[in-house]
Amino acid sequence: MTNILIAIKNLVENPVIDIKSYYQGRNRANSVGGALETYIKDIFANTINSSEGESLTEYEKHFSYLGNQNNPPDLMIKNGDAIEVKKIQSPGSTLALNSSFPKAKLYSDSPMITKSCRDCEDWKVKDIIYAVGYTSDDKINWLWLVYGDCYAADKSIYQRIKNKITEGITEISDVEFTETKELGKVKKVDPLGITDLRIRGMWHIANPNKVFQYINDNEGAAFKLRVLMTRDKFNSFSKIDRENLESLKQVKMKSVKIKNPNNTAKLLDSILIKYNIK
Repeated sequence: MTNILIAIKNLVENPVIDIKSYYQGRNRANSVGGALETYIKDIFANTINSSEGESLTEYEKHFSYLGNQNNPPDLMIKNGDAIEVKKIQSPGSTLALNSSFPKAKLYSDSPMITKSCRDCEDWKVKDIIYAVGYTSDDKINWLWLVYGDCYAADKSIYQRIKNKITEGITEISDVEFTETKELGKVKKVDPLGITDLRIRGMWHIANPNKVFQYINDNEGAAFKLRVLMTRDKFNSFSKIDRENLESLKQVKMKSVKIKNPNNTAKLLDSILIKYNIK
């Protein structure tokens, strides 16, 4: 089965910078955002040079779920990690997560995922990869693949804020509240009882290139790939996958210490993987 180390190897052996024109030419995407999502699927499924029909067959082998724009995640590897794809068009942009707060892990009991996602395989919790691409109108300039537990705090941190807001809303008198996955929904706000109010969260998080600039570099390149995971996660992959990646001369790997998202007084032993196209 595929994993992030295999995906890195596939990308290095089949790099695509002009992703929009490449995928438009193969009738597989109409926008740079769509091309980025397809490219992420292709590096994990090893279908970069495949036809649409061949790709669909391989997707079915490797993925248990292919998502939608409104609910996380975008991909789930069978018996493997979940993947959330995000595109930004400015190197300093934040990621818009909408009503879903950042995730260190993906849980099957999350109210923000679909029933299809929950039932696609037998699972309770998955590691999640944020695949963040900085693109121009047709090219990809850099791509970060960072695990959620390196990037986001535990769900209790975000859930506490969400719950406090919801509790405050429910203290408003003389209005009718209904159950919702959002922060709140108030019905019959006015005396006629004809006006409703939806209260939605709009979560944002700084992009990983900015968050992890203290372990990264400023070397110039037409394209940069950066991959970040804990050492324990790296060691969990098979020996052959680790050795295959380490054999690639174009790829640089180094041990780094990163801030623990739950306690910045502690550091996490991690692995940073780098690949540049000059």
